[in-house]
Amino acid sequence: MARGLLRRAGSHAAVSNLELFFDLVYVFAITQISQFMRAHLGLAGLVEAALLFLAMWWAWIYTSWATNWANPETVPVRLMLIATMLASLIMATVLPHAFDGNRQALVFAGAYCALQLGRTLFMVWAMAHENPSGSRNLLRIFCWFGYATPLWLAGALVASREAQVMLWAVALAIEYAGPFAFFRVPGLGRSTAGDWAISGSHMAERAALFVLIALGEGIVVTGAAFAERAPDGPRVLALLACFAGSVLMWWIYFDTGAERGARHITQSADVGRVARNAYTYMHLPIVASVVASAVADALLMAAPEAVASPAQIAATAGGLIGFLGGLSLFKRFFSLRGLLPLSHVVGLVLLTGLIVLTRFITMSAVGFSAWCSAVLLVVAVWEWGSFHGGWRERWLRWRNASAS
Repeated sequence: MARGLLRRAGSHAAVSNLELFFDLVYVFAITQISQFMRAHLGLAGLVEAALLFLAMWWAWIYTSWATNWANPETVPVRLMLIATMLASLIMATVLPHAFDGNRQALVFAGAYCALQLGRTLFMVWAMAHENPSGSRNLLRIFCWFGYATPLWLAGALVASREAQVMLWAVALAIEYAGPFAFFRVPGLGRSTAGDWAISGSHMAERAALFVLIALGEGIVVTGAAFAERAPDGPRVLALLACFAGSVLMWWIYFDTGAERGARHITQSADVGRVARNAYTYMHLPIVASVVASAVADALLMAAPEAVASPAQIAATAGGLIGFLGGLSLFKRFFSLRGLLPLSHVVGLVLLTGLIVLTRFITMSAVGFSAWCSAVLLVVAVWEWGSFHGGWRERWLRWRNASAS
C-alpha cells in the first residue's frame, strides 16, 4: 500500500513549483487552440475548437483535483505529474491537426485517454491506504473515463470528420456529466460530499492561475503581431485597444471576484460542491472567452485599419459576452443575495447593443475594439465603486438628506 503520498488532511495545500511547471504545457496548449480558432473561423471550426478546449480543460482541472489531494513533493506523485505533463504536451502538439486525419486524431485521443485513465488509476492506488473512501471515489471516476474511452478511439478512427466530431462530443458529454451524476457505478455506488473534501484555497489559486495563462495568450499575440512590422498610427491604436482589453479583463476578474471566491470556498462547509460548481464548471466559459478575446486581438492586429469584420465582431464582443456572463454566474455563486452583479448585466446589454449597432453603422476594427474596451471600463469602475468606493452608501445618504 502507498503511504505518505497525500497532503495532510485539513491543511492548506500550497501550489507547488512542479504544478507551476506543469502549467507551462497548457500555456502552449492555449496558444495552439488560439491558432486553431484563427485558422478555422467558421461555425464548424468553432465547434471543433470548443471540443479541443473542453478536452484540454478537463485534463487540466482533473489534474488540479489530483494535486489537491496528492503531495507533489513525493517522488511517485512527481513522476505521475511528469507523465501527465508529457501526455498533455503530446495532445497540445497534435491539437491543430486533430481533425485532419486518423493518425493525428488517434495520437490526440490516445494521449488524452491515457492521461485521464492513468492519472486516475494512480490516485486510486495512492489513496487506498490513507483515504479508502477517496480511493473508491477515484475508482468510480476511472469507470466513467472508461465509458468514454471507446468513443474517443472510435472517433479517431472514423473516416468522416462530422462523425468524429459527433463521437468526441458524446464522449465529452459523458465525462462532463459524471460529477453531476455523482459518478454512480453499478456495484460501487455513488460519490458523496465527503469524498470531495479538498483545500479550497488551492483550487481557487489553481483556477486563477489558469485565467492568467489565458490572459497571457492575448498579451503574447498582441506583442508578437506589433513587433512584426514598423509601427504606424492604426497599429499603435490597435495595440493600446488590445492591451486595455486584457488589463480590464484582469481587473474585473481579480479585483474582487478571485479574492471573494477564494474566501467563500475556504469558509464553505461544502467545499467539494463549491469546487465542482464554481471552479470546475463556471470557470470553463471564463477561460474559453479569454481565449476567444486573444483570437480577436490577433484579427485586430492583422488589419487594424480595416472595417470590423463579422469574425472580429463575433470574437471581440462574443468573447467578452462569454467572459462577463461566466463571471456573473461565478460571482453570483458567492453573492449574499444570490443575484447577478448589476454592473456585469449592464455590460452584457451594452455589448449586445454594440453588436446590433454594427448592423446599421460601419465601424473600424480599432473603433469597435475600443468601444468594447469602454464597456469593460464601465463594468470595472462600477464594480470597484460598489465594493471599494462606497458610492452606493454616499448616494443613499445624499438621497435621504435631500428627502428630508
